Amino acid sequence: MKEIDQTLKLACATSLTFLFILMPTLTYSSEVVNIYSARKEALILPLLENFRDQTGIQFNLITGKADGLLKRIELEGKATPADVFITVDAGRLQRAKKAEVLQPINSKSINSLVPEHLRDIDDFWIALSKRARTIFYSHDRVSPDEMSTYEQLAEPAWRGRLCLRSSGNIYNQSLVASMIESVGSDETLEWVKKLVLNFARPPSGGDTDQIKAVAAGQCDIALANTYYYGRLAASTKEDDQKITEKVGVFWPNQAEGNRGVHVNVSGAGITAHAKNRNNAVRLLEFLLTPESQSWYAEVNQEYPVIPGVPASETLERLGSFKADELNLTVLGVNNLEAVEIMDKAGWK
Repeated sequence: MKEIDQTLKLACATSLTFLFILMPTLTYSSEVVNIYSARKEALILPLLENFRDQTGIQFNLITGKADGLLKRIELEGKATPADVFITVDAGRLQRAKKAEVLQPINSKSINSLVPEHLRDIDDFWIALSKRARTIFYSHDRVSPDEMSTYEQLAEPAWRGRLCLRSSGNIYNQSLVASMIESVGSDETLEWVKKLVLNFARPPSGGDTDQIKAVAAGQCDIALANTYYYGRLAASTKEDDQKITEKVGVFWPNQAEGNRGVHVNVSGAGITAHAKNRNNAVRLLEFLLTPESQSWYAEVNQEYPVIPGVPASETLERLGSFKADELNLTVLGVNNLEAVEIMDKAGWK
């Protein structure tokens, strides 16, 4: 009873939304899959409705904050109704794996679809969509010739010219985690120390705010995920269009022999105590179909995971790039050290 009370309190505290999609046969049928999703309802519901219509498998969906959902699964234990956990960032997926709330997926068909570096090395989660964390710059104040790599952003030439989110942001933590793997802990610490010296202002706001700050002249360059820029570029609002007209996209670390642009993902895993495991596997397979991947690309301006599925026209206009193919499991493994380095360097 105490455990149930804790779960109910947590559900209220994290303001979770419980959405039931019910059909007349649901009460009598075991063909159901239950999803806990940190993706907003608008970014998952249409796909789930298509899944139901094509397979006949009903679904229940709970949406909420990633950390709150993860804690809820932990508290529910073996009694959890969740079959699938969907969240953003490989770091959060690793947290779920470390908390032992996921089980190996064990699907040859899924492994044949998702590139190896975009799935957990122990098969506990897979990527569903990609985003690049790249450089956005002012067309008026910066020439592309001035930029080259993430490392170069720490040079004195960028003093007082860089906008970034806080160190508490998981996307920035994952970028630093990838740097640890690529150049080592000591070099990463020195890089972050120098990066902080180049901040144009104390870190604040989200990724869209950093892009807007570049357009407004508050800084000359920023780091942000591509889908935030893609949403602005695809918008019909005049103000959004004016922002993208002032801000360009630069792909760092593209030279031969260099690692490429840092890439992160949204992803999913099957819960450790899933009651509907087979349906959970079928849902993951569905989310990897060209139809579902194209929908993600068009609606949320994210890159498809499956090779051969085109990006949206908006993202295609940004040009092609070489992506870092570091296995993203590392982002979660290195997360704690990344946070420690950011703290030591004074990244607030």
